[in-house]
Amino acid sequence: MRKILSIIIILALGACNSSQNTETIANNTGPEYSKPLQPGQRALTHIPTDKWPDLGEAWEERDLFLRDSLDNSIAWFDAPSSKQWFPIEGITHEQAKNSVIALRALLATCKTKNEFLYKLETNFDVYRSVGCDNDGTVLFTGYYSPDFYASTTPSRRYNAPLYTRPADLVTDPSSGEPIGRKLSDGSITPWPARKEIESSNMFNGNELVWVVDDLDAYTIHVNGSARLRLENGELMYIGYAGKTDRPYTGLGSSVLKAGLLSPNKLSLRNIRRLYDRNPKQVSNLINENESFVFFREYDGNSWPAGSLGVPVTAERSIATDKKIFPRGGLVLVDTDVRSLTGEIQTFTQFMVDQDTGGAIRAPGRADLFMGIGPTAGIKAGGQYAEGNLYYIFLKPESIAAVQH
Repeated sequence: MRKILSIIIILALGACNSSQNTETIANNTGPEYSKPLQPGQRALTHIPTDKWPDLGEAWEERDLFLRDSLDNSIAWFDAPSSKQWFPIEGITHEQAKNSVIALRALLATCKTKNEFLYKLETNFDVYRSVGCDNDGTVLFTGYYSPDFYASTTPSRRYNAPLYTRPADLVTDPSSGEPIGRKLSDGSITPWPARKEIESSNMFNGNELVWVVDDLDAYTIHVNGSARLRLENGELMYIGYAGKTDRPYTGLGSSVLKAGLLSPNKLSLRNIRRLYDRNPKQVSNLINENESFVFFREYDGNSWPAGSLGVPVTAERSIATDKKIFPRGGLVLVDTDVRSLTGEIQTFTQFMVDQDTGGAIRAPGRADLFMGIGPTAGIKAGGQYAEGNLYYIFLKPESIAAVQH
């Protein structure tokens, strides 16, 4: 049974490649949502038809945004580079790609819910994430892309730089995870922590843009993307380009540990007030997060982009752990969300797995993209609920049939 948990929202649990992920601190006695898989354990389990979730309700909630999100995944599958991520969980690239194509067609052509369900049962299998407890429990948080003021030149007002990816950043070619820094002799060494990077000015000359202050810069770091309003009124879109191999520590956790705010007063707004009163104090806490993120500019038409490099869609794109879950596929999310007025609402909806995040690790964690700007931020900040996550793939024997 899913439930909305009593929570305290804190800035930035982890960097989602495309957007801001809200950090939540609950009682330490709660479930271990980030519990990793045991060696040899599968992240997905096949479930019989009589255990399927309400796929008919999700069909009734289909819209053009879902279609566009599926089209973005199909474009990703068409790129030869997408084949490197398969097979995973026993799912081949051919199976994953054709599943999305076939599901898009069903969502567009089926005249009734019963027709849709019949064709699903005939040609598709449904898999459920094992969750954090092997019983399917997944924690769903929310993330969004915020807006900031910025400048392409430094000034007294704009003095906090964001940097492009350095040439010596080395990542694992199979997972994209950072490995370290490549030295001139070819060896690889760990990156310095954030504090040393900031104090040494080691990336001078690699500045992409400047924002107002350290807190704005930090928020964009944990966000992974931002829409920037420049001094001339133009908009600039930036997104994740990589990060160092250092560990992540949430600013909210550091603020609590320092005793600067009580748990019931912990919010981004109150952290901003702390910063405005004592910037140095909060900047020191920001430096407790050793991880450092790099950015690149995006065309506005392809922003915000998730880890697949395609745009993510509000309430249709989801971030999961790409080390264990197949990329680009259609999923069903069965959880609860909060409305802008705080009302708890059932959320049983098709989404597309197109993103990941620094805190989104293990089968018990997933992140719902809520959109762009302040309204999306309210939705993301209120999202913290248990539920179930399902993946839908063609039966192997049905792949050939849908190709014709």
